[in-house]
Order: sequence, then structure tokens, then C-alpha cells
Amino acid sequence: MADYVIAIDQGTTSTRAIIFDRAGAPVASGQKEHEQIFPRPGWVEHDPLEIWRNVQEVIGLALARADLTRHDVAAIGITNQRETAVVWDRRTGRPVYNAIVWQDTRTQGIVDRLAAEGGVERFKEAVGLPLTTYFSGTKIAWILENVEGAREAADAGELLFGTTDSWVLWNLTGGIDGGVHVTDVTNASRTLFMDLRTLEWRDDILEAFGVPRSMLPEIRSSSEVYGAAESSSLLRETPIAGILGDQQAATFGQAAFAAGESKNTYGTGCFLIFNTGEEIVRSQNGLLTTVGYKLGDGAAHYALEGSIAVAGSLIQWLRDQLGIIDSAPEVERLAASVPDSGGVYLVPAFSGLFAPYWRPDARGAILGLTRYANRGHIARAALEAVAFQTRDVLDAVNADVTAAGGVPLSELRVDGGMVANDALMQFQADVLGVPVVRPVVAETTALGAAYAAGLAVGFWSGLDDLSENWREDRRWEPRLDAAERERRLRLWRKAVAKSMDWVDEDTAG
Repeated sequence: MADYVIAIDQGTTSTRAIIFDRAGAPVASGQKEHEQIFPRPGWVEHDPLEIWRNVQEVIGLALARADLTRHDVAAIGITNQRETAVVWDRRTGRPVYNAIVWQDTRTQGIVDRLAAEGGVERFKEAVGLPLTTYFSGTKIAWILENVEGAREAADAGELLFGTTDSWVLWNLTGGIDGGVHVTDVTNASRTLFMDLRTLEWRDDILEAFGVPRSMLPEIRSSSEVYGAAESSSLLRETPIAGILGDQQAATFGQAAFAAGESKNTYGTGCFLIFNTGEEIVRSQNGLLTTVGYKLGDGAAHYALEGSIAVAGSLIQWLRDQLGIIDSAPEVERLAASVPDSGGVYLVPAFSGLFAPYWRPDARGAILGLTRYANRGHIARAALEAVAFQTRDVLDAVNADVTAAGGVPLSELRVDGGMVANDALMQFQADVLGVPVVRPVVAETTALGAAYAAGLAVGFWSGLDDLSENWREDRRWEPRLDAAERERRLRLWRKAVAKSMDWVDEDTAG
């Protein structure tokens, strides 16, 4: 009898495979980073073929480290960076261009063109999203408009589009030899093309973008059997039975199944999701309306989301671009070398500002520098920037919730790689003024995908089983004086304001 479920977590900076047991505990994992490609300012790309090679390798690493075979695995779940777009040739299996990453801002011209008729909220009533470079729809349009031969091939039905869940699934189920071309509702809800009510592609929106419907994957639920791993895979014949976009997967892994429950994930970016149940709630405060999950034939559950573009990638920037740390964990020690940020504020608007501002004209800024400031102050300001951005999003959530007659969040459940940083979590509680709670299993993104797959094949019997697995690991209570909190927030918002209006017609990137 198979006693485990494996999740493939195809993230922005790396791909992982994690094996979970029936208690939702990780047993073993494999992980491999892929190259971050920056051809021009504002452009961010990945090599889809490298990602697929890494998927195969990390599956092997996880199985070897757990001393398991495919016979021990009941199902495969997939979770992924949601808005990153891959376009490939269905006949050869080769991408026609690198994957354009969710952080990429090259499509602002396409956004402006589409917004000329109806503004940036032109399609928001239908799809829940404003027109921005963030979502995958404009990225597909850019590829069709700029890659030689792509438009003709797409019109001839020769090209396929997918976010990286679809790319992994198609390859894992055989690729050019019968690969399954499917996505789930959570990923589809991040394209700008899916109607939130019908959960189907909107032909009128596709026409406005110039994207043929034949390119798009079939939209399915987040928990059902889509196909099985093909014969050359180490997991051959194992059912692939769960797909959730990474932030929805983390919410599912946190067992935040009901309306009013939420989580914040600290990964490459930072994403706060508030479950609104079966109700579609329209934000008045800069949040996105998205699909939270759909289990089989059950009703879709929706959510409000606050998306922050830069969190963990800011630490990666300190390491790779500035060279002030040698490894990501070193940032906590460096930040602890100073008592505070020394008046330094870092606004990481590398791709503009996402929620709740939605300002593509913003760019990164370090403010408040004096001769007193050193690299410790910059490291501390970087960590604090993550917490300040989360406060901005939580304020927007609370405003929407209270306007709808609900109760503001009284604590924040957190997960993702950065929650191992105790200094960051304490400052997060301080700047929010509410407790921050970390679960025993912090890697809830992969766990959520495993849960979705396991439910589909009967490995777990229902949501109650999953809720019983959740355990609190640590809780941080606010320590900062309220007046000092407000002073720091005032300075943070002043810094954010100064990062805006940077990009204009004379500015590249």
C-alpha cells in the first residue's frame, strides 16, 4: 500500500520535490535552483527546458533520500509560480521563447494599449484582476507579437500556452506523445482570461489580446486525476491528481479552508490570501479577487489577495547583485549587528509596486542614508521592507473585510522560506500589532499541492483530516510601542511615495 504523496513545487527561483506522509509531515526532498535571466532592465526570464530537467532530477533526489520507489507514492501534486508564461510548439515540445516571469515588466506598452479603451479595470468585473504586466495574458500577447513566426504558428494551432504547472504536467504525461494540456482554476484565474463566475475562458477577452483559444489548456478543478506519469519517469503510472497555484497551495496547506481564514507566504514575493468562501468579493482597496480552490465537482472557493512582488528575492539581490552577504541566512546575522535600521528605508519596487498601490512607474529606492549607515543597516532595512509591505496589504484586507461587515484579522498565519528568520517574524508582529503564528510545517505550498492530490485519490478522506494535521510551532507577540510603530509606518509610507513617478517616457525599464 502506498503511504506517501509527492509534491512538485515549481517556484520562481528553484524547483523542489517533497514527499509527505499521512500526517502531512515532510519525509524527504530534492531541490535545484534554475538560472534567473535578465536580458534588459525590467525583463525577467527562465529557461523552460532547464526547469523540466530540474523537475526530473529533484524527483529522483527526493525518492533516493527517502529510499522509496513509485510503488510507495499514491499521487503527485503540482504547485507553481502562477503568472509565468511558457509558449511551446506542440509538435516538437520546444519553447518558442524563454518563459516570461511574473516579475517581468516589458509588457507595459500592451497594458497601456488595452487600457486605452476602458482603463486598467476594463476586464476586472469578469476576471477579478486589473490590467498590469503581472499577469500571464500580456506575456502571451508579447510573445505572439515579437517572436518571429509565433503568430503564424499560433493561428495554425501549432502552439500551446501554459503557466509552469501546465508545462510540467504536459511533459510529465508524455509531452509530444500524448501529453495532457490542462491547468486548474487557480492558475487560470491569473491569466486575465478566465471568467470568475463560469470558470471558463472568455472569447471576447482572448480576441482583445489577440490570443487564439487553441493555445490554452483545458481548465479543471484543483483536485482530480488529470493523467499519469509517462513510462520513462521514475514515477511512471503514478496519478497526477492535484494542481494549485503556489499561493493558493500555501493557503490550502495552512488548512485555511473556510471564509475568514487567511495566511501570508514569504517566498520570492509575499502574498497574503484571505478566504471569502463561495462568495466573489470585489476589493475597494487594491486587492485582487481570485479563485482559492475547487475540489472535484464541488463549488469554487474564492479569495482576496494582496500580492507583493519582492520579498525573498530582495535578500537574493543583496547576495547576488550587491554582494553584501554570501548566503541568504547570513542576512539575519548582519541585520542583528545593528540595533535598528539607522533611519534607512529600502523600497524594493524592482518591478513597480504591486498591492495595494499598483504603480508600474515606481522603482526601487534606498532612502535616509547618512555616513552613519553601513551594510548592517541596509540588511535590516531589507528585512523591515518585507514586513512593512505586509502591513500595507493587511490594512487593505482589513478595510475590505470591515466594509463587508466582517471582523479584522486578529492574528496572521505565516509560511514560506523566510519564516525561519526569527528577527523578521518578530518585526512583522511589531509592525502589524497582532500575533504572528508559524506552523510546524512551514513549507505549506508543497503541502497544499500534496493535500489536493491526496484528496483526489482517497489518500486523505476529507478536509477534517487535513485540519487535524495543522500544528502551531511558534507565536510572536507584538513588542513595539504603538507610537513608535506609527512613526516608523509614517516614514515607510513617505519612502514609498518617493519611489513613485520614476518611470516615464525617457526611462528605460
